[in-house]
Amino acid sequence: MLVSCSQAQFEEGGQKQQVVGQWKPPVLSKGGKELLESKPCCLDAGGGDETQFTAQLNVSRLRSSSVEIREKGSEFLKEELHKAQKELKLKDEECERLSKVREQLEQELEELTASLFEEAHKMVREANTKQAASEKQLREARGKIDMLQAEVTALKTLVITSTPSSPNRELHPQLQSPTKAVFRKGHGRNKSTSSAVGTATGQSLLLEPVNHEYKEVDAILFAEFQVWKEAPTLDKACSFLERIYREDVEPCLDFTRHELSELVRAAVEQNTLTIEPVASQILPVVKVSAIECGGPNGFRSQIVTKCALSGLSRTCKHRIKLGDSGNYYYISPSCRARITAVCNFFTYIRYIQQGLVRQDVELMYWEIMRLRREMSMAKLGFYPNEM
Repeated sequence: MLVSCSQAQFEEGGQKQQVVGQWKPPVLSKGGKELLESKPCCLDAGGGDETQFTAQLNVSRLRSSSVEIREKGSEFLKEELHKAQKELKLKDEECERLSKVREQLEQELEELTASLFEEAHKMVREANTKQAASEKQLREARGKIDMLQAEVTALKTLVITSTPSSPNRELHPQLQSPTKAVFRKGHGRNKSTSSAVGTATGQSLLLEPVNHEYKEVDAILFAEFQVWKEAPTLDKACSFLERIYREDVEPCLDFTRHELSELVRAAVEQNTLTIEPVASQILPVVKVSAIECGGPNGFRSQIVTKCALSGLSRTCKHRIKLGDSGNYYYISPSCRARITAVCNFFTYIRYIQQGLVRQDVELMYWEIMRLRREMSMAKLGFYPNEM
C-alpha cells in the first residue's frame, strides 16, 4: 500500500509526522491528468517519487489557480478602470457644462452691471440737466420779480409825490405844454407842433402804400457763400468768413477797451459768453463811476456806472461773463446790441455747419445778409428801445 510505505519512510528518518485520515489523490486538472497518464511508472517506483509527483501536482494546481486569479483580477480591474473612466468622463462633461454656465452667468452679470451703470449715469445727466434748467429759470424768475418790484416801487413813489396842489406832470401829460408834450421822452419826434399838419401827415401815411424792399444778389458774395456752403467751417481763413470778419465782426466788436474787446470776441467765437440782465431797482439811482466789474448784483438798485467796454458812464442794464470766470462786466445797451448782433450771426452759421438749417441756399444767403445788416446798424449805434 502506498500509505504504509510512506509511513515507514517517515519512521525510518527518525521523524514522526501525524497523518490525518487516508490520503486521497487530488482532483487533477487537465495538465495534472496528462502528467499522471504520461508517467504511470512513477507511481510504482517508490515513496520519494510519489511525494515529488504530489508536489508537482500541487505546484501545477497553484499555478493554474494563480493564473485564473490573475485573469479574473485583471478582468475585474479592467472593468473597474472602465467604470472609473466613464465616471471621470461624466464628471469632465459636468465640469465643462458648469464652466460654461458660470461663464454665461458672469457675462450676463457684466452686461447687467454695465447697463445699470449706464442707466445710472443717464439718470444723473438728466437730473443735472433738469437742475441746471430749473436753476436758470429760477434766476430769470427772480430777476423778473425784482424788476417788477422795482417798477411797482417807482410807480408808488410817483403816485405819492403827485398831489392836487403840486401834481406830477409825468403822470398827467395833459398838464404839460404842447411843445413838451410833443417831445416828451422821445415820442412823436417827427410830429409837427401844428395839429393840422400832423393830421394831414397821418392821413397821407395811411393812404400811401407800404414800400417794399428790393433786393439784388451780389454775385461775388453769393459765390463765396456757395463755396463756403459746400464745406461749412468756422475757420476765418476762408474768403467768405474773412470778408465778414473784416467788414462786420471786427468793427462791431472794436470797443474803447481793446484788451477786453479781444476777450469778448474770443468768447463769442468759442460760444462761452453769457449775457444776463441786472436785477435792479429804479429808486434810488446811485451814480458810481468807479465800478467796472463785480460779482452778482441780484438785489442792488439800478446803477449808473461805467460801461466796461466803452468806458462811458451809462445806465447798465446787463452784464457779461466770459467763460467760467467769476467776474461780471457791466455793459451799456449799445454795447449789448453790438455783441448780440455778432452772437446771432455766429449762432446761425453754427446751425448751418451742424446741418440744422433746411432751407434753400438763396434763403440762407439773405438771412446772413440780414444778420450782417444788423451788425452794421449796431456798429453805427442803432439799437431797439428794449435794449
